[in-house]
Amino acid sequence: MAAPLKQANKRGTARLAAVQALYQMDVAHTDINEVIGAFQVFWMGQEVEGETYLPADHQFFRDIIQGVMREQQRVDVAINMILDTDWPLKRIEAVLRAVLRAGCYELFERPDIPARVIITEYVDVADAFVDREEVGMVNAVLDRIAKRARPAEMGEAPKP
Repeated sequence: MAAPLKQANKRGTARLAAVQALYQMDVAHTDINEVIGAFQVFWMGQEVEGETYLPADHQFFRDIIQGVMREQQRVDVAINMILDTDWPLKRIEAVLRAVLRAGCYELFERPDIPARVIITEYVDVADAFVDREEVGMVNAVLDRIAKRARPAEMGEAPKP
């Protein structure tokens, strides 16, 4: 009998699926309920085109998707404050937008998860999709957001 997957693995899979779902919603303009249903039924824990997708924490997956949508304006403003004004979030590749939005949402709304864990997890997710330079950008942006959103946790003095 196989050992049950650790919660972190299920959460990591949920983060990966959430980024893919947010990407699909952004690019194909798929409805949130349709995307959540499709991922939960047809992707997570299933075999698709010869690839076996790990089981995921469905509740955590939904929280990320719904939270990003609910907090998207706040999240986008925070990300744009970090990005170069000549290269705002709307000009960034859709998969990177999804990674940054999901990571920023968790930094704002999931104080139960350490900021450094969130950053590491989304850097790993980004690494599955983009080049090293873009992965570094994800790390830098999420780190700066974490320092603003959770200064004490990140060893920073609070900003006025």
